[in-house]
Amino acid sequence: MLNFLRQSGLIFSFSSLMGFGLIPYSPQLNDPMNTLVINPNPVERQLTFGSQGYFLNHRQAFSPNDEWLAFDGRKEDSKMGENDLIGLVNIHSGQILEVYRVPKQQAFGPGSGAVSYHPHREEVVFIRGLLSADAENPYYFTRRSAMGLNLENKQAPELFHLDARDVTPPFTPGALRGGSHAYSYSQDGNWVSFTYNDDVMEKAAATNPQLKDLRTVAFMVRGKKVEVQAEPGREGDEFSGSHFAVLAAEVVPFPKPGSDEIQKACEETWVGHDGYVNAQGEKIPRALAYLGDVVTAEGKVVTEVFVTDIPEDWDKNLKDQNLGGTEVSFPEMPKSFTQRRITFTSDRKYPGVQGPRHWLKSSKNGDRIFFYAKSDDGIVQIFKVSPNGGQQVQITRNEFSPDTAFSLSPDDCWIAFGYQNQLYLTEVATGKTQKVGPTPPKGQSELCNINWSHSGRILAYNRKVDSGNGAYFQVFLLEVF
Repeated sequence: MLNFLRQSGLIFSFSSLMGFGLIPYSPQLNDPMNTLVINPNPVERQLTFGSQGYFLNHRQAFSPNDEWLAFDGRKEDSKMGENDLIGLVNIHSGQILEVYRVPKQQAFGPGSGAVSYHPHREEVVFIRGLLSADAENPYYFTRRSAMGLNLENKQAPELFHLDARDVTPPFTPGALRGGSHAYSYSQDGNWVSFTYNDDVMEKAAATNPQLKDLRTVAFMVRGKKVEVQAEPGREGDEFSGSHFAVLAAEVVPFPKPGSDEIQKACEETWVGHDGYVNAQGEKIPRALAYLGDVVTAEGKVVTEVFVTDIPEDWDKNLKDQNLGGTEVSFPEMPKSFTQRRITFTSDRKYPGVQGPRHWLKSSKNGDRIFFYAKSDDGIVQIFKVSPNGGQQVQITRNEFSPDTAFSLSPDDCWIAFGYQNQLYLTEVATGKTQKVGPTPPKGQSELCNINWSHSGRILAYNRKVDSGNGAYFQVFLLEVF
């Protein structure tokens, strides 16, 4: 009987009713229904409409109870500097809540976007450009910061600064000197990782060819408030924050060819829900995996996977280090951190991490890190590697290259990605890939920002929809299981 119900789709229909709010449920990863196979005929639902963008972040878009999705109002991915709206949409009713508008928004900024939802709290973090933005100093990589919204009362959200900013020497330890973006909460929600560009180094590089503003990765920790005394007239550029920030990767402007030095770090992920076990059998409580650009002995830039281990007592003896940096150097990464290269692919036919822009993903226990790379036939596939390094394992053997970032399900069993505007699912254990959901009609394009719900039942994603007076990113839902 159970097999008959599965084959007939009746179980999936019941699940779909629950997932779309007709029958309430409380999502649990150990729910027996999560053992069901893929719905052979899932119903896609368009959740948002109208002449406005509803742009999801590439990760952590769902609220903790899977009731809301956070979005920004961008019409185009590249137009964050022109967007002033941060909002929520209810996945059951489609209700839209405007939770923040950037004051005095102009074409040059301040701008906002890329909203991540806290895994356990009614709280989001998002990018906002500096309130001092003007035509001469518009929204830019080095001129943005992390803003939080306490959403316990969604009718009256409370705005706060996460990262502090100080661009006047002597620089404040724990504050940043430029711009942060692409935030990711740790599983416990107390740490936030991000990528970072340094305003001080960018300005110094304009007159010193030995210096560069290099993208790197960093994190900030809740509960370690940083006070910054803004210079008179610079209150829009300098401010205090509720979190203490440090760099988590060391980058250099001119890496030694053939070495493990990197000139760029980006697209990071937390390793495991609470770290991982290293090759010596020791528990590493926290770690970040990220992409790093090395220079081969032949002078070619190749992107490899790196890990930075963060010890339990990471904040010990920080006063003895130059966390604030100087006018001609980056803030120092804490000396207790260990930065390691874990992939070595220069001898491969297609070396390095390749494919569409994507962020690394980690399994819950931290034993696997997932990424895109090309197989020997030149097709982009999904690979995995241990945070301890070693053999890279090819998971997929598809006949086509994905054209979106990928998303790992909460139970580590499935990877979702897109190709030619169509959703696909790969079973991690077997590498088998199959198309899911209906073929999108004409007038829909640019599939992106694929997010799994916490329950592991629902995929949320964006497509552009032609509304007659322009094409706008809308939110879609698919009940997969």
